Amino acid sequence: MGGPAEPHEPRGEGAGRPRDDDESFGYEDPAFDDPAYGRRHPYSDGPGFNPDAGYNPDAGYNPDAGYGTDAGEYEPPIITQEELAGLGEGGGGGPRRVLPLEDEPTTLVARYLFPTERYRGEWKRHWIHLSTPLLIGAGATLALGYLAGFLTRQHIDGLVTVAVLIWLGVIGWVAWRVFDWYFDRFILTNKRVMVVNGIVTRRVAMMPLLRVTDMKYEQSALGRMLSYGTFVLESAGQDQALREVKHLPNPNELYLRVVEEMYEPQAVEARLGKDGDGDDA
Repeated sequence: MGGPAEPHEPRGEGAGRPRDDDESFGYEDPAFDDPAYGRRHPYSDGPGFNPDAGYNPDAGYNPDAGYGTDAGEYEPPIITQEELAGLGEGGGGGPRRVLPLEDEPTTLVARYLFPTERYRGEWKRHWIHLSTPLLIGAGATLALGYLAGFLTRQHIDGLVTVAVLIWLGVIGWVAWRVFDWYFDRFILTNKRVMVVNGIVTRRVAMMPLLRVTDMKYEQSALGRMLSYGTFVLESAGQDQALREVKHLPNPNELYLRVVEEMYEPQAVEARLGKDGDGDDA
């Protein structure tokens, strides 16, 4: 056993480990003594270096492997004005922008505008707004016509007169709804949105654009097919005279126009070619 100053080598670890300066040490394995082992596992130095396998300068960029010179120079396509016309407003199979009825307000609307605001457009509701009264009128005509014919064959003249009067009343109500639809307008200016409707009793609802906190539109499946929707406007106030407007045409384009008027009034002025110096909006 070594002294306390000598390092102690762990048991079983240094016994089988040769010293680095022992040249006579050799690892003995019976498998290496078997002559058949060399035949089964031949030793190979691996693939050697071939000096001929170098870089071939001919395998470079071929300037001829491109556009052929015989094909001529590139010529840009020719686009006619008729083709460009389909990309503007009103082209491409339908209006890309919902256009106002007139450039100037009608007499029906002009009385509700004050001099310092600028008119942007007025729109009637979609014809789907008349679907219910028109269906009622058509159904009443068929039903009362059949009833009147039946009563005439039965020689009941008094009931025939009643049926005719009922039919006239229904048709008068349908005509009233058609006139009401015609005078019903959605109006946009640079300061507010308005809805004016009514024939005898006029109703005017408005909301300043500065007070609109949120605006969206909703479209049903039929609305997407026929291009109409319902506008919903949220205001900062509690009481809202104008919140929901149904059956407006081309709601996506109209929505973009209202939002542009709310957030980019200078862009609207520039597009319309107007001078906005006198606008205090």
